[in-house]
Amino acid sequence: MSITYIEGSTKPKDAKIGIVVSRWNSSITERMLEGALKALKGNGIIEEDIIVARCPGSFELPLAVQSMLDSKSVDGIIALGVVIRGGTPHFEYVCDAVTRGITDINIRSKKPVAFGVLTTDDVKQALERVGEKGNKGGEAALAVLEMISLQQKLNH
Repeated sequence: MSITYIEGSTKPKDAKIGIVVSRWNSSITERMLEGALKALKGNGIIEEDIIVARCPGSFELPLAVQSMLDSKSVDGIIALGVVIRGGTPHFEYVCDAVTRGITDINIRSKKPVAFGVLTTDDVKQALERVGEKGNKGGEAALAVLEMISLQQKLNH
């Protein structure tokens, strides 16, 4: 008897992808969106199979993601946002709410939602995560593609 290994790839079959991107800190989130789109297109996802929705901030991401799942036919969603630490506890509350919201949606909907939310101490750290060394939006796109592929393999 041998072990069966099942892995997803970044090239799922006929995938429709949603992206929900926060407008808050748009100088960073727009770069994340560009990275996500580049990764999707580089892995065979055509523009007609991508839906992009914008919401005000990262706190609103879970509701916007759930609304997209309820209203659009998508196989997975990439949630993109940035929360930068300030001088108040607001940072912790927003980070916690977004993380819990996205996690709950993943489990309830049984559709992958990639967590592309940067939580940084300052703008410099956020810019480093969308710069020459890599793009967290692109990484989130690859994660959602792999999870869609894995689900396709597990469900067949």
